[in-house]
Amino acid sequence: MTVREVYLESAEVTATFVAHPAVAACWEAPSALAKMRVGALVAHLLGQLTQVPPVLDAPVSDPRVGLAEHWDRSTWTDGDLGSDVNTYIRRTASAEAAAGAQSLIADAVAALAEMQRRLPAEPADRVVQLPWGRWALTLDDYLTTRLLELTVHGDDLAVSVGVRPPALPAGCIDSAVAVLCGMAARRHGVAALVRALSRRERAPQSIAAL
Repeated sequence: MTVREVYLESAEVTATFVAHPAVAACWEAPSALAKMRVGALVAHLLGQLTQVPPVLDAPVSDPRVGLAEHWDRSTWTDGDLGSDVNTYIRRTASAEAAAGAQSLIADAVAALAEMQRRLPAEPADRVVQLPWGRWALTLDDYLTTRLLELTVHGDDLAVSVGVRPPALPAGCIDSAVAVLCGMAARRHGVAALVRALSRRERAPQSIAAL
């Protein structure tokens, strides 16, 4: 499957998953993420669908970079919950959550239908402008970053409401794991990553990528 096909399938699984009754029942409860309620987490998760059509429509004004440089430039990965970018993410998600579960899911389903129509027709070398950074990515690299978000935050939501994680396609999991391993290797070193994955007796305490 292509990255676009994997993304579309993963987005469909996510839109179905957030309709689980436990999600709406826990809407105002604290989530597994610090300083974020379940409703805000859902808003952020579904934003990985609803943000894509506007990105496709936006003019490209900055140079394209590769995925490795993208992650290096992304300040939200530093783990600082009090940083400006992470505070903005939480504040925006909380505001969006006020619309309620049904409204957010309806918007996500509408975005998914639009993407199912548009993504297959986009050129192979399509470049898109990121709305939050002064650089651009190829469309496929951009969708790869969304696969990471769908994987990680889908699990966050499952833990938050006490249900099994969404059954994302293997291509989505493979992509997210590859990205996380690359980030972990750059943060902790290749040796630490290899030992954590292969040698319990020599494994470091943490190889967390984020």
